Amino acid sequence: MIEKLAAPGTGGVDALTGSDLLASIRASRDLENAEAARQLDLAAQWADLHPPESIHSAAAFTVPGTDHEEPLAGEGCPLVAEFCVAELGTVPGISSTSAKKLIGHALELRHRLPRLWAQVQAGHVPAWRARSVAEATIHSTPALTREAAGFVDAQVAAVAGRIGPAQLDRLVAETIKRYDLAPEDPADPAADPEDGYLSVDPRHATLHDEDVHFAGTMRWEAELDIADSLDLDKALSRKAAEQKALGSTESLDVRRSKALGDLARTQTALDLASGGVEARSARTSTTEDGLPAAREVVLHAHFDAGTVGETTVFGPTGRLEEGQRLLLLDQVQSWCGDSRTKVTIKPVIDLNTALSTPGYAIPDRIREQVILRDRTCVFPWCTRPARGCDVDHVVEYDHQAEAEGRSQPGPTSTRNLACLCRFHHRLKTHSAWRYRVTGPGAYEWTSPHGHRYCRDRTGTRPIEPDPPARP
Repeated sequence: MIEKLAAPGTGGVDALTGSDLLASIRASRDLENAEAARQLDLAAQWADLHPPESIHSAAAFTVPGTDHEEPLAGEGCPLVAEFCVAELGTVPGISSTSAKKLIGHALELRHRLPRLWAQVQAGHVPAWRARSVAEATIHSTPALTREAAGFVDAQVAAVAGRIGPAQLDRLVAETIKRYDLAPEDPADPAADPEDGYLSVDPRHATLHDEDVHFAGTMRWEAELDIADSLDLDKALSRKAAEQKALGSTESLDVRRSKALGDLARTQTALDLASGGVEARSARTSTTEDGLPAAREVVLHAHFDAGTVGETTVFGPTGRLEEGQRLLLLDQVQSWCGDSRTKVTIKPVIDLNTALSTPGYAIPDRIREQVILRDRTCVFPWCTRPARGCDVDHVVEYDHQAEAEGRSQPGPTSTRNLACLCRFHHRLKTHSAWRYRVTGPGAYEWTSPHGHRYCRDRTGTRPIEPDPPARP
């Protein structure tokens, strides 16, 4: 075994042994865990600085959309002023949703899982393990009382946080049964007084849309009833065999995957109920038997195109607006080759052309241009798709300007409009957060504590403060 390893670029002068490298990696991991524990503690302290009493308008009156108190963790944890999560998120470069989770986990651990909290702060349990437990106790259905959460805390702390997801699910289910938190439902076939785990229905079908493979696939995870599982398995096997008989040379796994997609587009439930009666036109909402027709799925695909002679040539890769994912041109061509796919090609919108209207209302053509330009909510590190966002006047529209003979300070123009999700729209309107346009699709944000961020089509980056002038 080779013990001596030369550090890169040193020519072997300052060689490190294998033992030295392993010790350094362990020390680095210990430091990482310590800093993660410290971040949890700081997040809890940030919540302490922003109780409901910190909302100035709370004592007087409430305006719709303004800051309000919000529970971020379970019963017994303090409430927090909703808007405070935004600034905590922007400093480490995470979304407001992630910041809300961080604060919620910190409060849940400190107030309802104190044994586990102490082990995290002592360095005995990694913060990520403790946060997974906090996530489970916060979002348990039905909700855990403070006493029930304490039982989970004692069990998990006894094994120093070394508990897997399946064990944690069973522990929470046992806790629900032990503390009689589940409502009695004699008609529920899964309710078994001898087995607390079975009293919680484990069935689900979950799309992991955050995990997108480079080949353009996403992962499904499901827990089905036994009969449903066997029926689905037979249906996929039959469809996969049909594909092979029609000449498909793809693997069985690929054919079964394609069969599952086919089930989403064909009305299997209708076939079983009506003996194969076809649905009426997709334009109608119900079939002849009164069952709902298959729902149309709309995807927005964007590709750059150029002209070679008289031929339009598309780039090999594009962007799927739903989820801001990479899309291959070959995939779109395969979708379009399916006779059941309806393709709509919209006119090209020049994102560099400034559009405006004299009124306050935003016409569809301007709204569409702003959506295509911004792609997502333009708040720092927010990834909410623009199509589900509000379109905000960056400089507020003055409804009295025309009547009073003044020029409009906040025109309805693409140069003064930006996409903001509802939370960040409220934040901008009712808090000290401010932003301004610095270029087409580019914005500079300033937080209540003076931190500045640049947000453009490439993402978010902090703007470092100018160094103090030398005397």
